[in-house]
Amino acid sequence: MRVLLDTDVVLDVVLARPAFVTEAAAIWLAHEQGRITAHMAAITPVNVFYIVRRARSLIEAREAVGELLHKLRACPVDDAVLQHASKLPMSDYEDAVQAAAAQAAGLDALVTRNGSDYAGAPLLVLSPGELLARLTPPSTDP
Repeated sequence: MRVLLDTDVVLDVVLARPAFVTEAAAIWLAHEQGRITAHMAAITPVNVFYIVRRARSLIEAREAVGELLHKLRACPVDDAVLQHASKLPMSDYEDAVQAAAAQAAGLDALVTRNGSDYAGAPLLVLSPGELLARLTPPSTDP
């Protein structure tokens, strides 16, 4: 399954948010194991940098962005994505941009803790728990 991780899910891992890190880290691990292919919108590293710099430090912000760019594929955000996002029946433009980027990249789903923010999204929206429930267990073969 090819999924876009909403910025909140990415930040749950990066900032190790206590209430959410377990599921987010399990998704990250599933990606590393090849059980899913995780993507982010091209705006996600920008948002992560801003938030991590304010919450932690400039050095940690740069490290977080470097890891994201190394581990996740970025869905382009171009003029067509921005135009499409502006026409989606969603209340938040940033969320609409992420949804439009995921759709343009042909992804299967968008993973977010804030499903209600994605009402009107043009693709399947799953919570971290819903995504994890859909995954097959990792192989135990040597």
